Amino acid sequence: MGLDIGTSKTCAVIGEYNESGTLEITGVGVSPSTGLRKGVVVNIEATLQSVTKAVEAAELMSGREVRDCFVGVAGANVEGINSRGVVAVTGKGREICQSDVDRVIEAARAIVIPMDREILHVIPQTFIVDDQKGIRDPLDMIGVRLEAEVHIITGSVTTAQNLVRCVNRAGFKADGLILQSLAASRAVLSADEKELGCLLVDLGGGTTDVLMYSEGAPYFSASVGAGGSQVTNDLSIILNVPMDAAERIKRESGCCYLPHVEPDESIVVPGVGGRPPQEIPRAKVASVIQPRMEEIFRLVREKVEQPGFWRHVKGGVVLTGGGALMPGAAELAYEVFGVPVRTGAPSSLGGLVDAYRNPAYSTAVGLVMLGAERLGAPEPEARGKAAGGDKAKAQKARPDAPFKRLGEWLKEFF
Repeated sequence: MGLDIGTSKTCAVIGEYNESGTLEITGVGVSPSTGLRKGVVVNIEATLQSVTKAVEAAELMSGREVRDCFVGVAGANVEGINSRGVVAVTGKGREICQSDVDRVIEAARAIVIPMDREILHVIPQTFIVDDQKGIRDPLDMIGVRLEAEVHIITGSVTTAQNLVRCVNRAGFKADGLILQSLAASRAVLSADEKELGCLLVDLGGGTTDVLMYSEGAPYFSASVGAGGSQVTNDLSIILNVPMDAAERIKRESGCCYLPHVEPDESIVVPGVGGRPPQEIPRAKVASVIQPRMEEIFRLVREKVEQPGFWRHVKGGVVLTGGGALMPGAAELAYEVFGVPVRTGAPSSLGGLVDAYRNPAYSTAVGLVMLGAERLGAPEPEARGKAAGGDKAKAQKARPDAPFKRLGEWLKEFF
């Protein structure tokens, strides 16, 4: 099970392997979340109830009880840094074996981090064997010196502990914490986009998480402390309506790109405290939403430009998360970023009919996929062994084999 505990909603997605060893999504549950602010738990009891409701809804849909889950972690307290490690090859005949790869990644993760932070992921980007760069898998190569470039993601210890505490108190075991934008990228990005270099922008309620890929591996991760709830807040103040009414107006009539709004369109705004409802032009709502969304995109661009990484974004920008559902988001993002922009949703995994193929579920579906890769597929039944074997062969031949290895590395160095 993947559990995406967010600022505005908690989303639970249950996945299971069918008889032929293929992962299917069988249950989806969503519950409003009030216990987090900007990705950090501020109320354990409210978060616990939100988790319980979301999981119950997913269990009801899938018809199965779950006990273990993978939890997404995000927010301003998550930081990514690039590091490099070097070791001498000690294998027989200078042949690089798995222990050499393990040692070089261990050397790369030996960085100084403050006491209040912990390493969440160590993701290999590329290997260098005797000054030969750009090697993805150095196993069985001959060399004297092995180097590894890795992307290390660190998070706050207390934030992670509070998330795990909420999950445990709700009666579930957290098998691991996974960066939310890493999970979302697993669900929505294609191998070509990762190879070319693209930017994933996960528009959440309290934060906007950013993950940049270059040459097939994560290269830069960051978070912007603004999201969809800021848009709702702006609408609430300017239209003089409560937050829940502002949220409804945003979802039903919101648009963040003025050219898409017809000038004569109007919407009804509910009255407060006995005042009668009033009619306002839809363009007024768009004129409130557009500047805030534009600001979020500009902050994202600044985050990537500051360390000089924007030149790596050749494959475009992919928007996901609940904020990507806003009409006109891709067009506005194109104006700010100046590169092709698309809205990303999880691709079909069988099981449910399109219930999870929504940008809002990207992170939770990605958590299920990464969790399944860590745990590995179960042994096929004796009666389906032949079919399972063919399937395994087909999967081995598929181009996403490097991602399986990535999953194994994550599992090993978590």
